[in-house]
Amino acid sequence: MPVPATVPVWRPDGSNLVVHADNADYLPTLPDNSFTMIYVDPPFNTGRAQRRQQTSMVRSIDGTGDRIGFKGHSYSTVKGMLASYDDVFEDYWEFLAPRLAEAWRLLTDDGTLYVHLDYREVHYVKVMLDALFGRDSFLNEIIWAYDYGARAKTRWPAKHDNILVYVKNPSNYYFDSAGVDREPYMAPGLVTPEKAALGKLPTDVWWHTIVSPTGREKTGYPTQKPEGLLRRAVTASSREGDWVLDFFAGSGTIGAVAAKLGRRFVCVDQNPQAIDVMKARLGPYC
Repeated sequence: MPVPATVPVWRPDGSNLVVHADNADYLPTLPDNSFTMIYVDPPFNTGRAQRRQQTSMVRSIDGTGDRIGFKGHSYSTVKGMLASYDDVFEDYWEFLAPRLAEAWRLLTDDGTLYVHLDYREVHYVKVMLDALFGRDSFLNEIIWAYDYGARAKTRWPAKHDNILVYVKNPSNYYFDSAGVDREPYMAPGLVTPEKAALGKLPTDVWWHTIVSPTGREKTGYPTQKPEGLLRRAVTASSREGDWVLDFFAGSGTIGAVAAKLGRRFVCVDQNPQAIDVMKARLGPYC
């Protein structure tokens, strides 16, 4: 389905955009190497009935694999019992993989992709991203830990999300943690008073509250993520003036954070409710 003529055209010297479109249709209209950072929070795909899938492919050193695939790179076949699912989408892999391949194309050579998931899908998407980006492009798995909501009594309560971080070029990616908000030391008595006052750089486990149900940041959108969480990622993986993209934009948190940090943004969603929320929230920045 073609992108409607009413959808705004992105230009590198243009303004920030909130785009109402199916990302599968819109992403191919964007030029290569345009975004320094891409953050996506795709559907978590919960409650699926399993079936078995026998093969997948993992990126290998060019010339050593047994298949040629995306961008002419070599892949090695991995045999096993990789689960896939049938629920909202017939095949989550087929739904998500083309969109993540577009993310690879759209990233600048020094760009970084953040994919926000939960424990149900992170392992499958990790394999998918290894295939699309190459295993050497994997930078981090960030654990967002929070303490809110009901507590299961038949298993350990699940109180974290997973954020997979991949770079386009593992030899030339941008990362600067100097401006990232610091955290208090858990044992401040073990460091000097100066270090305790400064705080420590975050690790790959980020303790951060969810969006307060009664706070000023709350938009009412059900999957809204806190600005503090994304501010850390945007600060470390982009510079002032860089373009940031979210093509499952939801409430538009990435746009709000990017604008406040002096970055430029494109937020894409096909849900009319999301567009209404983003127009109200991001209107002053567009």
